[in-house]
Amino acid sequence: MKINFIAALFFSLLSVADAGAQQLTKVPISYSSSGITSIEFFIAKEKGYFKEEGLEPQLIQMSANAAIAAGITGELAGLSSIGSAIRAVQRGAPLTAVSVSLRRPLFWLIARPEIKTIKDVKGKIMGIVTIGGSQHTAARKLLAYHGLDPDKDISFIQAGEEARQLQALVTNAIQVSAISPPWVLIGRDKFKMNILDSSIDKFASIQNGLTVNNKLLAENPALVKKMLRAKARAARYFAEHEREMSELLAKMWNTDVPTALESYRMSKPAFTVSGIPSDEEIKEYLALDAQILKLPEPLPASKVFDFSLLREVNKELGIK
Repeated sequence: MKINFIAALFFSLLSVADAGAQQLTKVPISYSSSGITSIEFFIAKEKGYFKEEGLEPQLIQMSANAAIAAGITGELAGLSSIGSAIRAVQRGAPLTAVSVSLRRPLFWLIARPEIKTIKDVKGKIMGIVTIGGSQHTAARKLLAYHGLDPDKDISFIQAGEEARQLQALVTNAIQVSAISPPWVLIGRDKFKMNILDSSIDKFASIQNGLTVNNKLLAENPALVKKMLRAKARAARYFAEHEREMSELLAKMWNTDVPTALESYRMSKPAFTVSGIPSDEEIKEYLALDAQILKLPEPLPASKVFDFSLLREVNKELGIK
């Protein structure tokens, strides 16, 4: 009898555990780069923040254009490629940006060893992830900053995500790219590529975060808030744990800790813990987008961003 009772209790506990596991809500979230730009979602998954919200994150790497299409149809719970999503919103896509991870563009211009200066990239081929995406926009601005005409002086081709762009540099399929850590450091240290300049200290930008479908935001704000809470906790962890983050990044990228640490330190100033950029940064970014898209005027910020749920989350978590 005692054995039967113990067995019954054991299977009862298993049933409870299975039921708990089945209660997790799957949330497919897109990301475009395996670099540091989307790190908050991976932290939230690794540290169990999503699970504590009753969510099972499905992090799916896809191009920004594919993510926007999937976001519009409701196949994704969230999109991390916020720059491209915002441009889609300005064209009428039913999406809303609810959190911003980066207020500075995390791209470094890197070129093959024979190219020593930005002037030398004239006439060369630059690899990008998506035409009109955040990387493409930042690269164009950086080239123009140095006096080049991005429409005439260089050719852009879609060369896949950043790790593939690094390989394309090695094989000379492209001669220059604008990539983020750790790939820019691996290119410098392993393949002797030249880092020509950085966009992080040149101009403001809005890159990566969380964008959701308007229908989801209206009909299930509780789910959106859960995703935001997991992401906000991850953003705070990223800001406060240098050593742990270096080890986590090294594990994720299968690289050494010094490379991960340098990646962390060079990228950290671009991140915003609160997830909310300033009104000036938003205004500047939307104006630039409208100019690129040749719109008569930018959309009002209220038509693109909604930080109301994030403000609630930040208040609950004590994030300022």
